Amino acid sequence: MLKILLKIKICNTKKPREVSLLSGTIYWVQAREHKGSIWNTDCTQKRMGEAVANVARRINETVEEEKDTLDLSACKLINFPDAVYKVLRNVTEKIHVITLANNEFKSLTSKFITNFSQLRELNLEGNHLTKLPDVIGTMLHLTTINLARNKFTAFPEKLTDIKTLERINLEGNEISEVPMDKLSAMPSLQCVNMKSNPIKKEKLTASTPPITFELLTTPEDNVV
Repeated sequence: MLKILLKIKICNTKKPREVSLLSGTIYWVQAREHKGSIWNTDCTQKRMGEAVANVARRINETVEEEKDTLDLSACKLINFPDAVYKVLRNVTEKIHVITLANNEFKSLTSKFITNFSQLRELNLEGNHLTKLPDVIGTMLHLTTINLARNKFTAFPEKLTDIKTLERINLEGNEISEVPMDKLSAMPSLQCVNMKSNPIKKEKLTASTPPITFELLTTPEDNVV
């Protein structure tokens, strides 16, 4: 039987609770202290159970129905569970769209990128990411990536190595400079959304090559 260990964030605790899933049964394997007390009330356990069951249900749907999408949005995940790679191993090549939006990710591992190198669309909106692994530049099929509402302070330039990439969404981050030269050299790029970023206007106007894609920014009075 396969045991899946999930780290989820419950009740706004500062530290994650670890929960294991074994053949559909929930086991509470670790309790974390928070302000001198243990979060082991019925309410907390119920929420933890619902979160784990939700993840398991969505994974099972993808496997059993051989879907080309995996939607783990709003599941309170702090990372991508290692055991899920094993669960998905027979359908990995068929998964073209993954949504991890509105979770608690602070980083994305190289293992995730190499295991899902066949992705066409990746949605990581609403997490706490500050950078991407360098290996993301090796993806051969990715057309759309959504990184809106994260914590980027610098443009993730490895994205410019992806020749198939058509759409980049970085709305609502803290990026001040955009690598216009590199973006203009991308053969498939159609749109880059940089709305609600403190973009430096002079960095945009100083671009020498013609812009071959649509660049979305905030109104001029919001651009530094």
